[in-house]
Amino acid sequence: MSWQPQRRRAGVAQGESAVTFSAAKDATQSTVEDPVIEKETRSQEDVDLPWQVVVHNDPVNLMTYVTMVFQRVFGYPREKAEKHMLEVHHQGRSILWSGMRERAELYVQQLHGYLLLATLEKVG
Repeated sequence: MSWQPQRRRAGVAQGESAVTFSAAKDATQSTVEDPVIEKETRSQEDVDLPWQVVVHNDPVNLMTYVTMVFQRVFGYPREKAEKHMLEVHHQGRSILWSGMRERAELYVQQLHGYLLLATLEKVG
């Protein structure tokens, strides 16, 4: 960039510096182009589709612990939590919740926090 001093303004006392600088004309032009969206990664339909929270069987956690986690995360009564726990134990997986993707992602994250193996699947 080049700078050019301007003339001293009237009314400035002798001996004071009255030089101001102005940017060169070509420095005001931007060299950055506007971003272009090439491909939409998520469609509105994908977000709106019902999603399922699925818990998978693992040989590590106790059945009482898994029941307690289902009660805490989903607010299930003990009987419903035990039903899902037994489904996971006997069938290898259980669908615990179905709904909007954002909430399903939160549930999966919470289950991971309790060290349970959980996944998110599209309904259908």
